[in-house]
Amino acid sequence: MSFQLVFLWSDKLIFLLLAAAGVAAWYVRRHEHLLLPWRRVARSSVAMVSLLVLSLFLAVGLLDTLHFRMALPQTSGGEKVYSPEVLSVFDKLVDPLRTHTEKTYSEPFALTLYAKESMPDAQGNVVRDYPRLQYGGAHLTDVSQRDADVLKRALVGGGLGLLVGLLSFYLSHRTLHCASGCDRAVSSATLILTTLIGAVVSLATVYHVLGTDKVGQDVLYLSLKSIRTGLIIGTVTTLVTLPLALFLGVAAGYFRGWVDDVIQYIYTVLSSIPSVLLIAAMVLMMQMFIDQHADWFDLEAKRADARLVCLCLILGITSWTSLCRLLRGETLKLREMEYIQAAQSFGVSSLRILTRHIMPNVMHIVLIALVMDFSALVLAEAVLSYIGVGVDPSMISFGTMINAARLEMGREPMVWWALAAAFGFMLVLVLAANLFADAVRDAFDPRLNRTENAT
Repeated sequence: MSFQLVFLWSDKLIFLLLAAAGVAAWYVRRHEHLLLPWRRVARSSVAMVSLLVLSLFLAVGLLDTLHFRMALPQTSGGEKVYSPEVLSVFDKLVDPLRTHTEKTYSEPFALTLYAKESMPDAQGNVVRDYPRLQYGGAHLTDVSQRDADVLKRALVGGGLGLLVGLLSFYLSHRTLHCASGCDRAVSSATLILTTLIGAVVSLATVYHVLGTDKVGQDVLYLSLKSIRTGLIIGTVTTLVTLPLALFLGVAAGYFRGWVDDVIQYIYTVLSSIPSVLLIAAMVLMMQMFIDQHADWFDLEAKRADARLVCLCLILGITSWTSLCRLLRGETLKLREMEYIQAAQSFGVSSLRILTRHIMPNVMHIVLIALVMDFSALVLAEAVLSYIGVGVDPSMISFGTMINAARLEMGREPMVWWALAAAFGFMLVLVLAANLFADAVRDAFDPRLNRTENAT
């Protein structure tokens, strides 16, 4: 069946970041002094396990970034028409999760809806009971069979996942060389993750592992789809934050005088405005502009993606000030170093001093700040979507899931699983990012470099 590739703006920015990361990795591999801190990161078992978890999130996000439209059934002699629905490779891989929608809420692993409905019994009398789900546990003839079936499928899927983990461990052990402690930690984490993924995949084919939401969508599918939005907010925002903070911070610290005064005034004013109010005002203005130019977007997905990209732009404009302060202070210190003074005495141009001496010596601060800010940006999206000024309501994200789930927390019986799923996935993502950021910070710490050189 034919299809048409669709490249959203966020897709292009992700590909740009991947290309930049590839070039950076190639450059680092050619310079031993740049490679040394990353070797310290590789010796940390916590960093490698966190990177393994982040790699799983990244894999889901990248699969969800490859978009296309399927061709509709074509009449004889008619023009080929494509569906207005934009799908991704991830959507096709988990097609049962996407298409097996129920009528409304159902608990995790449930066989019936969460609320009673009026329905006829075998004698034709109308009774109040819990209707069976259309897809969840449909292969079972009796509710009493569920527990044994869940256990069996979990053991089979977990066993297959364990075999895959052992095979990957064997193959990686022959090609990669890692410290013994790190090797054991990564191997144990790999076996645990592959076993868990195998069990979930086996169960998700016939059950709603995390239940369903108000309109019957699988919560596991919604949680996995939210990963891409969180990753885009946490990474694409750096395309705005990094240039502003790097060039303005370095310029303020090196040139000083009126340049320093103007830049300080700008980021002091921005820092004085409550960030949530500033972001909310800019998002509302952006939303009004998009609504007034709806003819620019021929697909609903493109309109929602435009709001996501604009949100990244807004977050970048409002979050560069802290990194700019750090870079200004570091540049003021570097400017007084002997080799900078010598370069100025020999008439080396300011542009060459900035590019050859200043910027390479502040990149460790940039890297540490960007890695640590990733978690804050993911949480910021959840908070902004919760208050209604985040991503488009039609786009799946952790914030929109929490915003939808909060309305059901006060009902009786309480619908808790949607909120718990969003919280759990976001907790794992942010925790892994924070642990990896701590390892990167320790590896790039100049004091640690001096200690190692002394020993």
